[in-house]
Amino acid sequence: MPRDRRPSLALVVTVLLVSALTASLTLVLGAGSHGTGFLAGYAGGWAVFAAAVAALRRVPRRHVVPLVLAGALAVTATGLVAAPRTSTDSYRYAWDGRVQAAGLSPYDLAPADPKLAGLRDGWLFPGAAVCARGDADLAPLGDGRCTRINRPTVHTIYPPVAEGWFLLVHALTPEGVRHQGLQAGTALLSLAVTGLLLAVLRRRGDPRQAALWAWCPAVPVEAVNNAHVDVLAVLLSVGALALVTRRHHVRGGVLLGLAVAAKLLPAVLVPGALSGIRRPRTIAAVTLSVAATVALAYLPYVLLSEGSVLGYLGGYTREEGYDGAGAGGRYALVRLVLPDAWALPAVVLCMAVVPVAVWWRGDPERPWCGALLTLGTAFLLLTPGYSWYALLLVALVALDGRWEWLGVALAGAVAYLAGPVTGTAGVTAAYGAAGVVVCARWWTRRRRTGACPSPSHGYDALTERSRTPGA
Repeated sequence: MPRDRRPSLALVVTVLLVSALTASLTLVLGAGSHGTGFLAGYAGGWAVFAAAVAALRRVPRRHVVPLVLAGALAVTATGLVAAPRTSTDSYRYAWDGRVQAAGLSPYDLAPADPKLAGLRDGWLFPGAAVCARGDADLAPLGDGRCTRINRPTVHTIYPPVAEGWFLLVHALTPEGVRHQGLQAGTALLSLAVTGLLLAVLRRRGDPRQAALWAWCPAVPVEAVNNAHVDVLAVLLSVGALALVTRRHHVRGGVLLGLAVAAKLLPAVLVPGALSGIRRPRTIAAVTLSVAATVALAYLPYVLLSEGSVLGYLGGYTREEGYDGAGAGGRYALVRLVLPDAWALPAVVLCMAVVPVAVWWRGDPERPWCGALLTLGTAFLLLTPGYSWYALLLVALVALDGRWEWLGVALAGAVAYLAGPVTGTAGVTAAYGAAGVVVCARWWTRRRRTGACPSPSHGYDALTERSRTPGA
């Protein structure tokens, strides 16, 4: 085939692969499979995604933005084809929105509390006939009653910006729409992240990298279908890092504070936002803006609530085994080389050293490089069992172009979906494989450019080698 026709062939191949990805995700989400059965189809979607991203490297630059956006619309829409498939968290979101609309604090009363019985409906609290089936996604309340809300006897865990999102969606969703209002809202947030990534990468990188978020199967599954509020934190975090690169440190700190008040996890990004910044005044502008924003976000709920606004946070930490190394698959990789009693102190030490190194040696022009390193390291050390936490990691991968970290996101899905069958061994193997890929890529890049290579040595380098004259 003549050389000047190759770009058009690349475009056709990429479109076909994105179409295949859309079809595969539609089938997986609509099939009704669970656990390892769902994981098998999901992994297949990841394989098609990898092929589509690889094919995109050869597409002429003038076609990239329209293609990424069209693919984002198609892939995101697959998350709307079914009710939440692998998580019931969105049912708590809907309940918290309803409680707030009634003028009550979501931090004061658990869903099972009889005082809230007047707010219950047949969707979240089905009748006795449905409860008698004993479905896995129904939590018993006693006396033959049940609810779709997980952990119905404990207070909510979600921070104030997330609670504000739940209230907004409740106010805008017509009666009887159920889960679809939350799914539609998070679909819009996911597309907004794609648009923001394209805006940033057109100035500071290659817009092809946005496909690492826009077409990633984790987005339609976790952000849209399961409607996880993490995607709101992702949008705010990407916006914050983009503002910091433009020297808008106070505004960037405010957005990062809102992200923290949406999911808490973006607090790990603060050292990345401070990459290479040595002036005390600038450091204070970012850190104080983050802290003040979080405090102000909590203030209305502190005034409204009778109890603690931290909700079930402490109980959740203990339940998931983060306060020690004896539960589940937490600290799985660390426990391979250290005794269980040493695991937590070792993790704390590493999570103190890495952020300091990121702050001291990071590139202020590319704060997402340090942010990705800090967050990715945290995942490899903590080995969390919930796959949606990695949505923030996926967005940082898109910003920085270091695709190898996507293995950590896939490892989280393996831990969540297959962990109940494989136990700790499966969690360790999944995160171990992801860690090996990251370390191997780090070593090869370190030999050439250092720990945080410039874009020309990452995704852009692969793209540049594939471009043809006139592209």
